[in-house]
Amino acid sequence: MMDYWRDSEELACCSVVPEAPDTATISFVSPTGALFRFEPGQFLTLELPVPGGTVWRTYTISSSPSRPLSVSVTVKAQNGSIGTRWMLDHLRPGMRIRASGPAGVFTLPRAEKKKYLFISAGSGVTPSLSMTTWLFDRGTDIDVTLVNCARRPSEIIARRQVEHMAARVPSIRLYFIVEEEDPYQVWTGFRGRLNQVMLGLIAGDYMEREVYCCGPEPFMAAVRDMLIALGYDMAGYHQESFAPPVEEPEDFVPDAQAGARITFAASGVEAACTKADTVLAVARSAGIVIPSGCTFGVCGTCKVRKLSGEVHMVHSGGISDEDIDEGYILACCSKPVGDVGIDA
Repeated sequence: MMDYWRDSEELACCSVVPEAPDTATISFVSPTGALFRFEPGQFLTLELPVPGGTVWRTYTISSSPSRPLSVSVTVKAQNGSIGTRWMLDHLRPGMRIRASGPAGVFTLPRAEKKKYLFISAGSGVTPSLSMTTWLFDRGTDIDVTLVNCARRPSEIIARRQVEHMAARVPSIRLYFIVEEEDPYQVWTGFRGRLNQVMLGLIAGDYMEREVYCCGPEPFMAAVRDMLIALGYDMAGYHQESFAPPVEEPEDFVPDAQAGARITFAASGVEAACTKADTVLAVARSAGIVIPSGCTFGVCGTCKVRKLSGEVHMVHSGGISDEDIDEGYILACCSKPVGDVGIDA
């Protein structure tokens, strides 16, 4: 019987490959030899032992489930980065870290055969890498147009990897768009920012394609606005976002004056709070560490079991219906309706 990796087991780093400035693809294997099972486009949450205390960071898997011997994340350190900076500076082959997942609903259905348009910017190319590799390895009825935007050619992530696939499968079409050229280098591709004219030149049949978009929030908002203006059926549009929801539903407003109490059973701590406080905030105030990542219900890092009582939870896809049925909640976006017991 085939064994699959579970997040109760550590990951062992097996390679660190530079991709662009402050960017690398980091691959992991299971120390026991277990295989990895996930959907193209899902993510992992890594537990990183940075100076000053552990942090949890969420990264989209850039490898494909069709290559299950290892799992990879492609990470880019931004200004002020803590977790990713530590990974680039310190994580080396042989080191082990803990991780949770995989999770996420921004995925490519394995059984469907459609025409796809993948649009990405910067490190947002990672789900496109996983999805394109999956389709490349599947090898039948592939029709993919991949658009990757970067500031300059030297900052294009995983360029050789996607060029390798496009060079061998004619129906994988690849386009790069850069804002500026590198000094003393020739660039003959698109320059500027993705716009309606470029989209028409790149993929004139975009109306027939399923669109997957990932990148900074302003970039994705611009892509959405562009497609809406062009009359695209937005039912075929998908985007990966780690931004918080705009607001909670209008039919529920937590009462900041009403008292509640949370019992953290494993820690033996009871904490008074209000119905407007999240379980995660109360835990932190009580000195109890519940691992967390995004803090608005996307990554699923703060999943804990609710032992008693009721909470109001507004999440953004970070927990499955099956987990909810089994009594789990996301601490970052759950607020006590009354007295609640938590296994933490």
